[in-house]
Amino acid sequence: MNASAATSPNSPPPAPSQAATPRLTSLSHGGGCGCKIAPGVLSEILKNSSNLPGFNLPPQLLVGIETADDAAVYQLNDEQALIATTDFFMPIVDDPYDFGRIAATNAISDVYAMGGTPIMALGLVGMPINVLPLETIAAILRGGQDVCRDAGIPIAGGHTIDSVEPIYGLVVMGLIHPSLVKKNSGAKAGDVLILGKPLGVGILSAALKKERLSPEGYAQMVATTTQLNKPGIALAKLEGVHALTDVTGFGLAGHTLEMARGAGLQAQINWAAVPLLDGVHALASDGMVTGASGRNWASYGGEVTLAATLGDVDRALLSDPQTSGGLLVACAPEQADDVLAIFAQGGFARAAVIGQLAPGAGLAVG
Repeated sequence: MNASAATSPNSPPPAPSQAATPRLTSLSHGGGCGCKIAPGVLSEILKNSSNLPGFNLPPQLLVGIETADDAAVYQLNDEQALIATTDFFMPIVDDPYDFGRIAATNAISDVYAMGGTPIMALGLVGMPINVLPLETIAAILRGGQDVCRDAGIPIAGGHTIDSVEPIYGLVVMGLIHPSLVKKNSGAKAGDVLILGKPLGVGILSAALKKERLSPEGYAQMVATTTQLNKPGIALAKLEGVHALTDVTGFGLAGHTLEMARGAGLQAQINWAAVPLLDGVHALASDGMVTGASGRNWASYGGEVTLAATLGDVDRALLSDPQTSGGLLVACAPEQADDVLAIFAQGGFARAAVIGQLAPGAGLAVG
């Protein structure tokens, strides 16, 4: 062997050739928020693992895991509370730059869902370095950095590992006045429900993985999943906004149920008013449904009452996992126009009133 071909035992493995680069989605068993642990399974895990008996939580912890809220909140002083959250997942798209943007947008959303302003992020990176070219990994990180720049925050550090599947996400921290924290459990009877983004991301991702998604569908998918939920900051300042969350991996039904359970109320959704991404109803009718949708329904379907006119496709859309989905707002009816105006000013043209909260329990969809 000649000298130019020799390698040291400590040399890094050669980068794979670009021609041999696999599709990102082919390397993941589940993409985006669709790879979340099913809500029923997660509940069992947490029930047997969290906060040992006798451990006293500090009074400064304003929000913990009690109602499956979007982030933890810790009061620093009379004027400031720290919001802390983390989110990461496997690829939902094949373009590395778009994957980075989507993952970062999704992670930052949890701060907006508490009503806070993000201040800093840390990167979480797991990559199969013997499979993906370094340029691909760099493009993923660049996508995340560009979204953080749009949010006005730095990625100030992070952690990397060599993993079997590509994983990317962020730890995100934010600030909010303690009196403005919007929990997912603060809804009141008579509140209306307003959804900030249309549903159907999981349907589009299933079609993409099966190579059935049109270029227009892909563009729509990327546009909605990279739209930062910045209106959350202004919504938190409205006195009539009582609860706030974002719709992600457990679908609209799952996250609406979390809001209803936390408030001890029944959520009622007018299905005809729920905005859907273009073409997703037809794709779902054609079998473009994620496995996570079925797992979601198996976990909480017993708490949902569906009108007789709704079928399997509607059920799949209700439980469809939303990666980087929209904000779900519970507000006093007289504040609904103000909420819709804030969404419209932020570029969320399809935000809509989709239901209300009433005495009772569970979720009714009609």
